[in-house]
Amino acid sequence: MRRIGFVLILAVLALALVIPAMAQQETRYAVGVVFDDTNRNGLCDQGEKGLKDVRVSNGRSITMTDEKGSYRLPINDDTIIFVIKPSGWMVPVNADKQPLFFYIHKPKGSPKLKYQGVSPTGPLPLSVDFPLHRQNEPDRFTALFFGDSQPTSTYDVRNLAHDVVDELIGSDAFFGVTLGDIVGDHLELYPTLVPVMGKIGVPWYYVKGNHDTNYDGAPGQDLTDETFERTFGPSYYSFDYGQVHFIAINNPYFENARGYRAELSLKQMAFLRNDLAMVPNDQLVALMMHIPIIEMKDRKEIYKLLETRPNTFSISAHVHMQEHFFLDKEDGWNGPEPHHHLVNVTTCGSWWLGAVDELLIPHTTMRDGAPNGYSIITFDKNKYSIRFKAARRPADHQMSIFVNTADAEKVEVTANVFAGSERSKVEIQMDGIGPWTPMAKTEDKDPYYVMMKKNEKGLKSQQGGLPDAQTTSHLWRISLPKKNVLGTHLFQVRTTDMFGQTYTGNSVITVTK
Repeated sequence: MRRIGFVLILAVLALALVIPAMAQQETRYAVGVVFDDTNRNGLCDQGEKGLKDVRVSNGRSITMTDEKGSYRLPINDDTIIFVIKPSGWMVPVNADKQPLFFYIHKPKGSPKLKYQGVSPTGPLPLSVDFPLHRQNEPDRFTALFFGDSQPTSTYDVRNLAHDVVDELIGSDAFFGVTLGDIVGDHLELYPTLVPVMGKIGVPWYYVKGNHDTNYDGAPGQDLTDETFERTFGPSYYSFDYGQVHFIAINNPYFENARGYRAELSLKQMAFLRNDLAMVPNDQLVALMMHIPIIEMKDRKEIYKLLETRPNTFSISAHVHMQEHFFLDKEDGWNGPEPHHHLVNVTTCGSWWLGAVDELLIPHTTMRDGAPNGYSIITFDKNKYSIRFKAARRPADHQMSIFVNTADAEKVEVTANVFAGSERSKVEIQMDGIGPWTPMAKTEDKDPYYVMMKKNEKGLKSQQGGLPDAQTTSHLWRISLPKKNVLGTHLFQVRTTDMFGQTYTGNSVITVTK
């Protein structure tokens, strides 16, 4: 009897310890409604109906709203709840054209960091609601894609405004995306940059880059995004537009204050898996990121999520060069067709470096010899086409032509087709006479960039030393017997890209003995 009583006392004591622990671990939930905001005031007013089958996420799990538009999701004290915009609907945008599709729940706010994070949000509202309004979304539409804008000063923001943004005012694009490195470590520039981007006049989405990081929040990946979240919301998310599903991922993973690798957190990978599980298999999936997918440590896991789909595309920035990759089995991709990944041109080019022009804007040519600029991508159901646009240049400025006449026996013509790929066709013709002759694809350094780098020491207006030239993946070359091209000639180079778009470049050269 004494032994039984002693065991009973121990059991009661153990239960007394377990109950508080269980209470602490009790799951809390956010509830709310996704509704048709017919008067666009952001409030769910009487008579405004809830929308069913809309996806809502807490950054890991995804749920669908019921017939009344209601949802329920588990949360903790560091949760961003966001709606996944369905096709034909739009979330509100603020004065700077930032889509407002999220609610941040950080009751105590972010910890103290060099750059301010999220202010305390206080208790969770009784209902976290998301307004949507109808909008016409055609199957065929265009979107703008910026690589690193990466200013480190207000002067660089001014360069971004006049070199890139000014020419886009009134653009017929439906939305735009900056693919990370929105700024160059100077997170205090967000309030200056974001209104500039808003002047383009279209909704603008942002992807997080390694230079958009709270370095004093690392180690601890969860605290590296605090200022980004304060300014832009969740660092990964998704939305539908037309018949395309766009997914923005945050792939710089910080191991310490400066050391990072390209990888997704376990929570983000769970979101990606859950998100794709709700997307029809034949829908085009466009994956947007900062660091190229080929550099990701967990890329094969991502490939497995995508390779059963017939229509996929991914785009990144980061390296300040432009290149197309067509991933196949040698790269670990086992889909029936190669996966196309575009490393996008950067708007800052070579970090806003280079000799300035009469407007005091540096030429900031990229290390592959291509000018800074952006991509205009046209989506049409489950297809797409890409057009490169050089900043402040005509739309048909798609190449540079370099003619080397120094050799005694031959003339060497090199064409740098800025957005060219292994699927491009490049040909040359002289004086508009005779057949177009194919040029051979080669990998080398851009000759114009090599000359700029060599001569930059004599330029007093230089804003900073250009980075070293890098091998370019979009060069084509041909050698012609010098005796056949003596005199003054018009060399024309014609290229047709993988989308059937054709451009021609001209270069008048005088060849002497």
